[in-house]
Amino acid sequence: MNDAAAGPALAERLAGWLAATSSLPLASLPPECVAMARNLVLDVAGLCVAARGQDYVQATLHAVDRGGACTAFGHPGGWSGFDAALLNGTAAHGEDFDDTFEGGPVHSGAVLVPALLAACEREGLGGEALLRGLVLGSELLCRLSLVAPKAIHKAGFHPTAVIGAIAAAAAVATALGLPRGQVAHAIGIAGSMASGIIEYLADGSWTKRMHAGWAAQSGLRAALMARGGFVGPRTVLEGTHGFFKAFAPTAVPDYTKLFDGLGEHWVMPTIAFKPYACGTMTQPYIDCGIALRARGVKPEEITAIVCDVGEGTVHRLWDPLDLKHNPPTPYAAKFSTPFCIAVGFLDGRAGFGQFTARRIRDPGALALCRKISYRVDPANEYPRNFTGHLRCTLADGVVIELHQPHMRGGARDPLPQAELEQKFSDNCAFGGWPAARADALRAVLATLFAQPDLSSLKEFRI
Repeated sequence: MNDAAAGPALAERLAGWLAATSSLPLASLPPECVAMARNLVLDVAGLCVAARGQDYVQATLHAVDRGGACTAFGHPGGWSGFDAALLNGTAAHGEDFDDTFEGGPVHSGAVLVPALLAACEREGLGGEALLRGLVLGSELLCRLSLVAPKAIHKAGFHPTAVIGAIAAAAAVATALGLPRGQVAHAIGIAGSMASGIIEYLADGSWTKRMHAGWAAQSGLRAALMARGGFVGPRTVLEGTHGFFKAFAPTAVPDYTKLFDGLGEHWVMPTIAFKPYACGTMTQPYIDCGIALRARGVKPEEITAIVCDVGEGTVHRLWDPLDLKHNPPTPYAAKFSTPFCIAVGFLDGRAGFGQFTARRIRDPGALALCRKISYRVDPANEYPRNFTGHLRCTLADGVVIELHQPHMRGGARDPLPQAELEQKFSDNCAFGGWPAARADALRAVLATLFAQPDLSSLKEFRI
């Protein structure tokens, strides 16, 4: 099924599944999917609050207009659905501390939660619509990322940005209860709204930060246009000039990943929550750096650290090595595995405080960073599994080798619920909220799926 064939197009088949599943009783959704959806909302809300005063969010405020029915967490007044989706999505993804999916990688929450919150507030929909859209949209987003692994990045695009627009359109269309044909049109329309190149890697500029917000508002707009009667191409995914030909031209797409076990074997419950505020594939390497620190090794004792890595990560997280050894901005440092290992070793953490203008100029951090290099391991499991490895040589000739077999926070080692709750509290505190206000939002979010509308979110616009 790797080629377009007679009969329903891929978007039509997916639309059929979305429409049929959304009409089933809510109790038919697996409990693990509901639990994941609840944690996605919690995580995104905390990240939005954390970033509300950051410079890139303040800059985005200049591109939106006040007035509307929708909430942007931590910002006074209401906004249009499109503006709220852009603001919340940009804030949620801006620190690269949001969820990820091993096998993609893609970020579901930062795209779908803002799109669906905006849709539900705009249309007066309740928590049930939010839940259905989030579960089904996340499932689709994750499965789409498996169709052509590594190829979207290789073509110079950000998978979350381009796949996110498609999934957001499907999620919003599902929440709106659109019929099968309009859901398919929403997916087709979103194909022409998908965008997001990864040239930010060259200089640490900010464009990746807006990708989730742009995908969220694009998906909302595509679904609303489809509801109004706008027509999109039925073969948007597999066509001669379709999505995967445009964004993954070097791959032979495996469309069976979309349909094998669809509705029976759910992949969205395996979404991972990051313990560190930086690029996804750096996370297991940070764990290795922290483990090295726990051995009592001193930075001055280290002569070299060599990491075994997956070939598909090199162009984003290791090359050019001179740039990764001297990240030009705090944001660039989040996508430098050498810098992430260095601060993990030196500080025992990699949170907001490790990616600042002051920290990326710290002589000790940079000196250690420059001792770290890589070699490609042909047997590395990326992107099916995110692993970490380092081989540290000390001045006395002793070699210490450390291996992290999977991403902490992922399906093989999920973060405890208490740690996710603490992350939310810490993020709200970083954003300047008192603990009582964070607790009030947590309480509202805990029952949000059971509410007849989302009017309770209005309390959190400051």
